[in-house]
Amino acid sequence: MSVLVPDATDLAILRLLAEDATRGAAEIGRVLGLTQPATWRRIRRLTEAGVIAGRRLVLDEAALGFGVTVFLGIRLAVKGRVSLEDFERAVTAIPEVQVVQHVLGQFDYRLRIHARDIADFERILRRRIMTLPGVGQVEANVMLSEERRPGPL
Repeated sequence: MSVLVPDATDLAILRLLAEDATRGAAEIGRVLGLTQPATWRRIRRLTEAGVIAGRRLVLDEAALGFGVTVFLGIRLAVKGRVSLEDFERAVTAIPEVQVVQHVLGQFDYRLRIHARDIADFERILRRRIMTLPGVGQVEANVMLSEERRPGPL
């Protein structure tokens, strides 16, 4: 399988889709001076090559009633006694946990948790996170603000 190297037009398409993934090939083509079929073929080629891995909807958590985002660092108590797979399977079953990252450094995992408020986060922490298999040290950082960046394109 050959590796696709995106050209300048491909990168422009990717930038436009990163801003708004609902844009159609006709609209993107108009912006870039391409026909709809040519744009669609490029998007399909980028998708088939794995450059476009999917399209996501970005939700406003606060508008949905989730006013607190917490980043949680977790160090497993004893590595080996509980498999990483067991921990990952258990933590991904918690709906408030939006992101699970296995990381190097002070912690083994970094979680992104959305809660309605601090009391809701405390409930999630006590009843769900602290009861997970192998949880040792936990450190919470409450997000105050977030600046979203489009990525390296």
